[in-house]
Amino acid sequence: MSSAASRVVVVGSLNADLTVRTERFPQPGETLAGSELVIVPGGKSANQAAAAAVLGADVVLFGAVGADPHGELLVQAATTAGVDASRVLRRSGTATGTAMIVVDAAGENTIIVSPGANGTLAPSDLPADLFEAAAVLCLSLEVPLPTVQAAARQARAAGVPVLLNLSPYRDVPAELLADTGVLLVNRHEAAQVTGLPDADWPGTLEVLTRLGVRRAVVTLGADGAVVLDADADAGSRVRSVPPVPVTAVDTTGCGDAFTAALGACLAAGADLHAAAAVAARAGALAATGHGAQSSYPPLGDLADDVRRSGR
Repeated sequence: MSSAASRVVVVGSLNADLTVRTERFPQPGETLAGSELVIVPGGKSANQAAAAAVLGADVVLFGAVGADPHGELLVQAATTAGVDASRVLRRSGTATGTAMIVVDAAGENTIIVSPGANGTLAPSDLPADLFEAAAVLCLSLEVPLPTVQAAARQARAAGVPVLLNLSPYRDVPAELLADTGVLLVNRHEAAQVTGLPDADWPGTLEVLTRLGVRRAVVTLGADGAVVLDADADAGSRVRSVPPVPVTAVDTTGCGDAFTAALGACLAAGADLHAAAAVAARAGALAATGHGAQSSYPPLGDLADDVRRSGR
């Protein structure tokens, strides 16, 4: 990796989110009237790429969509956000990934995800030059696990740190954890990985270190976050990140905004605690708007914070 490397590479999913609102969820066999169908760009990786670009990062997104209108919508949305989406593959004969979302009057939702083209992304699709000038690789788990593993292995071989967001949660091979530079989990996922109770952060770090992960960020919702760093001085291996109070409107895009800001700050050269502090502000700011990518334009106000975090 060049000393001038600053690019955020995101490998993973692009979904079209199809949302209908209704007073209540239907019973089996029942038909209800719903609102007008709303179709917006989504997918964890596409969300992360868009948020990182709004935050001022140089971002490349690699994934797959179908050769259909939903695919065009997703690629255009990423491009409009400032993402280099030229590496996104178009799969003929395969539909773009979709998330079918029903929201009731209380704001609860049910979601069915059809992976579509996301499920076709294979290790052999990864370009050999994908990590040139890259400073960090962002990964999550909405594409086939072998592809996630291959991307992490290829990035590590190129000297590019891997930021793995272990979401949607699943058990992953030890090799993937060993290739991970920074693990990003919420408190429940941290407990699933380590088998330890919530808030035993020194113990969590000890178990993660045995698993090959020396640095991690655990998000705590309204309680902020905690940074775990086995390479820090003894008194700084567990450090809290305070919450950022906001009036939340919609938390849909918060997690991906946090991931994006963490990756953007690390790409700018920030230490992990400084990066997590900016990420907490980004996640909170995303909660003040509706949707995921549609809530990200205000993140542009944090672009200077991202740049300063690496100084």
